[in-house]
Amino acid sequence: MERYPRIVLKPGKETALQRRHPWIFSGAVKNLPARVFDGDVVEVFSASGNYLATGHFQHGGIAVKVFSFTRQPVDLLFWTERLREACDRRKAMGLFDLPGTNVCRLVHSEGDHLPGLIIDWYNGVAVIQAHSAGMHRVRQELAEALQTIFGDRLKAVYDKSRESLRTTLERAEGKSGDNGFSDGFLLGECEAAEIMEGGHRFRVDFVNGQKTGFFLDQRLNRQLVQQYARGRKVLNAFSYTGAFSVYALAGGATMVHSVDSSQEAIRRAAENITLNGYSGDMHRESVADVKQFLPALDEMYDLIILDPPAFAKTHTVTHNALQAYIHINAEAMKKLNPGGLLFTFSCSQAISREMFRSAVQAAAIETGRDAGILHHLSQGPDHPVNIFHPEGEYLKGIVLLA
Repeated sequence: MERYPRIVLKPGKETALQRRHPWIFSGAVKNLPARVFDGDVVEVFSASGNYLATGHFQHGGIAVKVFSFTRQPVDLLFWTERLREACDRRKAMGLFDLPGTNVCRLVHSEGDHLPGLIIDWYNGVAVIQAHSAGMHRVRQELAEALQTIFGDRLKAVYDKSRESLRTTLERAEGKSGDNGFSDGFLLGECEAAEIMEGGHRFRVDFVNGQKTGFFLDQRLNRQLVQQYARGRKVLNAFSYTGAFSVYALAGGATMVHSVDSSQEAIRRAAENITLNGYSGDMHRESVADVKQFLPALDEMYDLIILDPPAFAKTHTVTHNALQAYIHINAEAMKKLNPGGLLFTFSCSQAISREMFRSAVQAAAIETGRDAGILHHLSQGPDHPVNIFHPEGEYLKGIVLLA
């Protein structure tokens, strides 16, 4: 008797799996078992009957997210060893327990051969965000695995998958509205975490904040802002809780202006500024929609940071997203003093690096700025990209001298 439901692919559709791409699209599936549900562990076979991979099934465009190319039991021991491998890689690369830093992304989905799973470490608190029903199903096992790996260092494990999986799990569990699943602690309990990153202090609200509470992918890019900030007047647009602002002030910025549409984010940004010992006259805050704020702005700056939320979450809206990137970059360039620096980013997976560069180029043409690229930026090394899954490189950044 087979341990897991068997999914058979159409003839010739095994090529992508043989190249180690971890997604199986629904169009490649020849037949499904009579009873297979979202989140089930399934084994995938070629049309000729050869075992190919094991993964989580889910109805939709991506039918299976593969987490193993070796046939083996998928149990607590499996998850423990897979998480331990991810943690050990970060320790070996010097990304964990850094002086002045007690935060790290422990698991980055396909980059750690755990598609559909994000785990961020905040000074002893592990925040789990599942992007597949299968990973959400094993959340308690993941918490137990983390406890085995970290022991007393682990203070709490928080599951924050409600927003990332709302539609999927409501369909799978037959629920709707606010009567479905909720986020919560899987182990321990604490309200928030105070962390250190690059020697700077931040309070992270992983319960109410965006994503897992903090954007760890920008760590190295924040350090670059700190390097260039000395003597400059800085605008941090889409500032969230002010991490870039803290780094800019640490680098010697004369003044930093943080702008975000969320009143709560701006409140927390001001809190983080104070937490790091900077006085109020060095930092200004504005609650505003950046797309409307920039055109109405009558001030000039020496360094501007544009780190917007994803303008394109699917390929069907890439045109509108590119127009939005052109617009905000052009408006930012108009507010840069000659010789100013623009740190501009896109976290839209559907926007390629080439598309984003073209949008920034179009903005420079529109404004007549003679700009030069100083740096191409990406996510930090604790957010690895599986070489067989280039879609994992979602963060694109450019430092422009204009």
